[in-house]
Amino acid sequence: MCQQTRVSSAIPYFERFIARFPTPAALAAVDIEAVYPYWAGLGYYARARNLHAAAGQVVERHGGAVPGDPEAFAALKGVGRYTLGAVMSIAFG
Repeated sequence: MCQQTRVSSAIPYFERFIARFPTPAALAAVDIEAVYPYWAGLGYYARARNLHAAAGQVVERHGGAVPGDPEAFAALKGVGRYTLGAVMSIAFG
């Protein structure tokens, strides 16, 4: 959400999004059209589509657990070098 969006601007969107989709499985279980209302106002809808697709991959390939292996995480839809580095350092130390 914070890609090209200030954190302070993204916080209310993040809170609503996580309340509705608390797990990758919850996000993957809905059609992408159900995701858009929670993304509306942030723009860059490709980010929402990539996140939705990546959630599906997490469920299918990793049993719903976000992979801590950098190579496996990098293989998810929409993950580039910046996202990989940020998630690996923040979520997995």
